[in-house]
Amino acid sequence: MRDVAGDLGPVEYDPYAYAMHEDPYPTYERLREEAPLYRNDERGFWALSRHADVQQGFRNSEELSSSHGVSLDPLATTPDAHRTMSFLAMDPPRHGHMRALVSKGFTPRRVLDLEPRIREITRSYVGPLVESGSFDAIGDLAGKIPMDVISELIGVPVADRDEIRRLSDLVVHREEGVHDVPPEGIEAAFGLITYYADLLADRRMNPGDDLASALCDAEIDGARLNDNDIIGFLFLMGVAGNETTTKLLGHALWWAWRNPDQRRLVWDDPTRVADWVEETLRYDASSQGLARTATTDLHLHGGTIASGDRVLLLVGAGNRDPRVFSNPDMFDISRPENANILSFGFGRHFCLGASLARLETRVVLEEIVSAVSDYDIDADRTRRVHSINVRGMSHMPMTVEPR
Repeated sequence: MRDVAGDLGPVEYDPYAYAMHEDPYPTYERLREEAPLYRNDERGFWALSRHADVQQGFRNSEELSSSHGVSLDPLATTPDAHRTMSFLAMDPPRHGHMRALVSKGFTPRRVLDLEPRIREITRSYVGPLVESGSFDAIGDLAGKIPMDVISELIGVPVADRDEIRRLSDLVVHREEGVHDVPPEGIEAAFGLITYYADLLADRRMNPGDDLASALCDAEIDGARLNDNDIIGFLFLMGVAGNETTTKLLGHALWWAWRNPDQRRLVWDDPTRVADWVEETLRYDASSQGLARTATTDLHLHGGTIASGDRVLLLVGAGNRDPRVFSNPDMFDISRPENANILSFGFGRHFCLGASLARLETRVVLEEIVSAVSDYDIDADRTRRVHSINVRGMSHMPMTVEPR
C-alpha cells in the first residue's frame, strides 16, 4: 500500500490471497523489477517471475526437482505426489520412462482423430444455448465440453461426468484463509482415485476403444504401466486437463469481450481463432505457477535458494515479461512473439495435453464465432475461482446475438 511519501513499500506476494486471484499482474510486474528472486518466509517458498528464469527453471530438472509435486500445499508436497500428479511429479529417468509409456496411449493421431467428435459435442451445446439467448459461459459451456472430451477419451460414462467435474473442482478450490489442501479436497481426491481404480479394473476385464484400455496395453521394451501409474495419469487428465481447458475457454471469451477491437478482428476473419487462443494462453494463463524443490544451493539475483527449499515458477508473470513481449499488458491477437509463451511448460515437462487443449479451445471458439454475431458478459455477476495454481472463472453469465 502506498504511504504518504509515495513509497509502495516492499513487494508482497501470497498465492493463497483472494485479492491475488482477482488480479495478480500488478504484483507480478513489481516482482520482475524489484524482486526477481522473491522470498515468502511465512509460506516458506521462493518465486521466480522473469521469463528467462521461469524457462530455465523448467529446463533445470537436476537442480529444481519435480519429485515432491508441483503445488505449494504442504499436504501435496510429498514423495508420493506422483500418485495424483503422475509424471508431472517425476524427474528423469523415471519421468521419461513414464511419459513414453503414457504417450503410447495418448498419441498425436488419437488427439487429431478427436476433432470431428469435439465439434459434434460442441454443436450439441452451442446450438441450444445460442437459441436460449443467455447462459452461464462456464457452467453451461466451457465447463461441460472439456469434461465430455476428456471423459470420452478416458472412457467415463455420460452419467458420471457431472460428479467427476464436481470432485475435480473441489480438488483445486481453496476457501479464503485456507493454506493447505482442505478436508473437502482430500475427500474429493480419494473419491476420484477410487473411481478411476474401479474404471481401470473394469477395463482390464472388458477392454474398449478408450485411453484407459490403451494404457493397459502400453508397452516399451517389455515394460508396462502398473495400476497406480495409470490411475495417477487418469487423475491428472481428469483434474488438470479439464480445469485448465475450461479456464482457457472462459478467459478467451472474457478478454475478447473486454477488448472489442480484438474481438472484431476474429469475427471479421474467423481464421484468426488460433491467434485468439495463443494470445489468451499468454495473456492470462490457466496455470499460473508450478512448484519445484531445490536439490542443491542455487545462487540467483544476489540471493541463495538453499537445498530443499520450494521454488515457485511463475508462468503468469513470465508471460507478461517486457523483456520478451512488447506491450505485454495489451491483449493483442496479432502479437508475433507468442512462440515464447510458457503456459504449457518447457522442455521435457512440456504439457502432454497441449495439443488437445488447443484443439478443444479452437473448435469451441470457431463454433461460437459461426453461431453468434456478438455477445455480452455480465461482469458484475462474473466470479473467479480461488486456487493457488489455477486461474479462471467459476461463473460468467453471457448473452448472445444469433447470426
